[in-house]
Amino acid sequence: MAAAVAPLGVALREATQRKLRRFSELRGKPVAAGEFWDIVAITAADEKQELAYKQQLSEKLKKKELPLGVQYHVVVDPAGAKIGNGGSTLCALRCLEKLYGDKWKSFTILLIHSGGYSQRLPNASALGKIFTALPFGNPIYQMLELKLAMYIDFPSHMNPGILVTCADDIELYSIGECEFIRFDKPGFTALAHPSSLTVGTTHGVFVLEPFNDLEYRDLEYRSCHRFLHKPSIEKMHQFDAVYRPGNTSQQDFARGNTPSLKLDSEYVYTDSLFYMDHKSAKKLLAFFEKIGTLNCEIDAYGDFLQALGPGATVEYTRNTSNVTKEEADLIDIRQRIFHLLKGTSLNVVVLNNSKFYHIGTTEEYLFHFTSDSSLKSELGLQSIAFSIFSAIPECSGNTSCIIQSILDSRCSVATGSVVEYSRLGPDVSVGENCIISGCHIIATAVLPAYSFVCSLSLKMNGHLKYSTMAFGVQDNLKKNVKTLSDIKLLQFFGVCFLSCLDIWNLQVTEELFSGNKTCLSLWNARIFPVCSSLSDSVTISIKMLNAIQNKSAFSLNNYKLLSIEEMLVYKDVEDMITYREQIFLEITLNAKQSDLETS
Repeated sequence: MAAAVAPLGVALREATQRKLRRFSELRGKPVAAGEFWDIVAITAADEKQELAYKQQLSEKLKKKELPLGVQYHVVVDPAGAKIGNGGSTLCALRCLEKLYGDKWKSFTILLIHSGGYSQRLPNASALGKIFTALPFGNPIYQMLELKLAMYIDFPSHMNPGILVTCADDIELYSIGECEFIRFDKPGFTALAHPSSLTVGTTHGVFVLEPFNDLEYRDLEYRSCHRFLHKPSIEKMHQFDAVYRPGNTSQQDFARGNTPSLKLDSEYVYTDSLFYMDHKSAKKLLAFFEKIGTLNCEIDAYGDFLQALGPGATVEYTRNTSNVTKEEADLIDIRQRIFHLLKGTSLNVVVLNNSKFYHIGTTEEYLFHFTSDSSLKSELGLQSIAFSIFSAIPECSGNTSCIIQSILDSRCSVATGSVVEYSRLGPDVSVGENCIISGCHIIATAVLPAYSFVCSLSLKMNGHLKYSTMAFGVQDNLKKNVKTLSDIKLLQFFGVCFLSCLDIWNLQVTEELFSGNKTCLSLWNARIFPVCSSLSDSVTISIKMLNAIQNKSAFSLNNYKLLSIEEMLVYKDVEDMITYREQIFLEITLNAKQSDLETS
């Protein structure tokens, strides 16, 4: 079996490239009935995010970057309490019912959850995770196009219903040439991927019903006995969810090799996206209409899928260890969902030659775009994607990655760094493992290794302004403390935050933080200057970083300062799109001139 691993890796790459080619043929063209999704819906956390998504969708359709004749919708969460992606799913169902009445029972619908603020990958905070740029394609692919491409075969083999997925993950799979993934069974159907037990602790894990087929297949249709949400390794063993290649497991016969894992490793089947038929969706919608308002966070995976399958039990509804904020209503709502869905089947499409990738953190983003990762070869990711820059050095498989940017040939970008939607002048030096986004750097600048620098256009009192967030790529923007006396526990660029404030000559007062005064973090710290020009904004924020690194004073006292939280309130999406479009046009013109010179 070991000899089959390489061809399977090749098969995965070829299957992925075929889907990309097919999607490319549909870009900017009207699609025939049944050929593509009837509706693509994207969730947004608030009205500001909703507007940003609508603006970007409108721009994409205008530039013919998406298939035409499809209804694209943005569904916003109601103001008030956070409702989680489960709550967002319920809101989306209500929105579809309002828009289409009874008609939506005949539609194939793709629902993409993109309602977070992307605090672990803040270059996606302003314009959204689903609009994260990827280093390939012309025009550049963003996560939205990649999702649509990877699911290109689904709608024509699907009964009316809803496919639920997240904005920051990528599922790649290879199956036989004449095979298709079918979503045609009643209830719920989920994709399953072979994964290590460690991966299983942070995902959903399927406990599958026994299966009597001895033959190894890339694609298997199975039934799920019960679904475990982020279980411990002990729990996976306890519920017979673990498989051993080449051995008879507790409930399975001899298996073939799982190509994405080592031959001798135990593995489990983990979740990614799932489908629910129209009847199940209507059942959830009726429940939502009955309760009216949701005041707690519901997880579409943990709270819907754990209720399914013959082995499901009510115990999980009282387990709140994976919940970010425990509200009084949570257990009651969970139990009501359990009783509503109990007895509904959970069908599983096992994809033995598949990969699941997550690109939701700075670490994952840099790894997949700049190192010698499998994803790079499977998707055909480029080191220089739709950019003006001379060849870049490669170091033991690692490289830098330039996406839709214009870089002077004399500037330097060290390995492991990503530059997107930026202009860098001749005297700019970018250190290793940096993320530079939306920046314009003309002056001499040295960006220390592990810098994160991202510029936003702002509309303040009717005037166009700019602010640039800058910190370390490893900084935890979500970590928070409750009191001012505890802010010494926060770290900025690996340095005690209190020391940084001293270097910047900033006083520790309640005014230093925006929003909730009992939840103090780098996310809501007012430390980023507002400027009248983009280049000035970047220059000052780089000086902030250099001051911390060199332990030399740099006063921010004379500037109007904002937190990242406030930047997102003031963001001017139109100006950011215009800036990207100017770079796009310049690169296009440059390419045309080069073609003329060589012809």
